[in-house]
Amino acid sequence: MSLKTVNVFLSTDSSKITVGRLAYVDGTIYFEYDAAFLTSGIELSPYKLPLKTGVHVCDDKLFEGLYGLFADSLPDGWGRLLLDRHFLKHGKRYDEITPLDRLGYIGNYGIGALSYEPIVDEIRSLDEKIVLDDLATSSLEILEGSREDMIETLLTLGGSSAGARPKAVIQLDTENQKIIHGAQVLRDGYKHYLVKFASSHDSKDIGAIEYIYSLMAKDANIEMTDTRLIEGKKGRYFATQRFDRVGDRRVHIHSVAGLTHSDFRLPVLDYDDLLTLTLHLTKDVNEQIKMFRLATFNLFSHNRDDHAKNFSFLLDENYQWKLSPAYDLTFSYGPGEEHSTTYLGEGRYPTRKHLMKLAQKHNIKDAQVIIDEIEEVIMNFQGYAKNIGLRKSSIKMIDDILKSKAG
Repeated sequence: MSLKTVNVFLSTDSSKITVGRLAYVDGTIYFEYDAAFLTSGIELSPYKLPLKTGVHVCDDKLFEGLYGLFADSLPDGWGRLLLDRHFLKHGKRYDEITPLDRLGYIGNYGIGALSYEPIVDEIRSLDEKIVLDDLATSSLEILEGSREDMIETLLTLGGSSAGARPKAVIQLDTENQKIIHGAQVLRDGYKHYLVKFASSHDSKDIGAIEYIYSLMAKDANIEMTDTRLIEGKKGRYFATQRFDRVGDRRVHIHSVAGLTHSDFRLPVLDYDDLLTLTLHLTKDVNEQIKMFRLATFNLFSHNRDDHAKNFSFLLDENYQWKLSPAYDLTFSYGPGEEHSTTYLGEGRYPTRKHLMKLAQKHNIKDAQVIIDEIEEVIMNFQGYAKNIGLRKSSIKMIDDILKSKAG
């Protein structure tokens, strides 16, 4: 049986607040805010689902009838593959799986601060030792359709995470390099991390490259959480601390895709839009400057997978919006070898001139200084890459493209 109604909750420092209820009737999803939540003044999704009385129905079908606020809780890519395989394994036909079924499985273990009840299946807390090499191998075998026995374990570890690449939500003891399952109360000495694995079409260096990019981003004064390159016997894996968790406190997160109902599969955004959105939502020019820094970094670093799900905002403890720390920064060619997010309409050959025009349009102070310092960091890619032992072939391929952007 599919879920017909799902209650939505917001976790705060001290309690779990009822947000409202979702209902699935004859293929249409309805949502109504809880009467008490309407008086809270907490705008979880101010553009598409503002605080209003009555029953709300999403006009577009971008997220299968869900508002972006709730769609952000659901996995895509790898996590959705695992989740749907789980439902199929337990006798549910694919055409019977609804968005509410998926939310009910995610339950209390999604990203951000929203949770959902009733819970379809309670996720088990597993105590066995996690071996990243085994998870990486199993992930590839599942993608190739040759293994089913690890689906439940990998779903427990990574079923709520977004993105196309296989990944796992873990707890990491950074001092002793011990790893345990993430879906449990935070253990003493541990922190919440996300670790990524290569997919079948990825380079074996993909983890190391993303780690290098995180080091460059930090040196370019772009806010990021702690990142690690974890050494296994069969590979090296990129891990990043979760920014939707502070200890065990959950933080509300909303992607630009969910916030504005932008299709992250299509190049529908421009950095002009993102700079406007950032200032309007946060009311803080410093947050807008952060977005400009990110636009600059993505241009010079050839990170063209800069789609609408790779930019997010956090709602802090005072219910003020802030740009989230940067994530998913890596060398990428993008759709049709263009940026997913354009620079004043230019996706294939954006240059410093486009950045300066953006800065002038949005009154970004010290734009020339920002551009120069970020370019200087990225032009030293070779130094970062040699320090962590990236293969010479990968260094040359990336460095040649980065150097072509200089000046």
